[in-house]
Amino acid sequence: MNAAEQATNLHLASKIATVVNLFKQRFPDARADLKPWANDSATRAALDPDSLDVGFHFPGWSPRLESRSMLVQIHFTVEEEEPAKLIGLEVVGLTYEGEQWRISTIADWRVVGRKSPATDTTKKLKEFCHQVFELFHSSV
Repeated sequence: MNAAEQATNLHLASKIATVVNLFKQRFPDARADLKPWANDSATRAALDPDSLDVGFHFPGWSPRLESRSMLVQIHFTVEEEEPAKLIGLEVVGLTYEGEQWRISTIADWRVVGRKSPATDTTKKLKEFCHQVFELFHSSV
């Protein structure tokens, strides 16, 4: 679900801002998009209401990134009367041709897809994921 729509309180809005800053520390050219999903009924029906999604767009395609945009999806479990808990992250590299690669911390942290970002880029993405885990280690 769009991060902008998930920012329902100051605590969560602050964490979303921190996620954006953590990403931009590694990729300063990125422009954050807190509403990466279109607001139509078909898209809304397919969204995970328990995820926080942020898009990042770059000035152009990069061979180091093997993408022009990245979608960061932070997945949570939500149970009655308990605080939400972080399950994991998925980072997807996209071009006009669609998904190029994906890293999932829910699976085995490997890059899978038609292309792969450069080794140093993969390392930065994994460091980013570790820091997001630390950020959300406390209750959401």
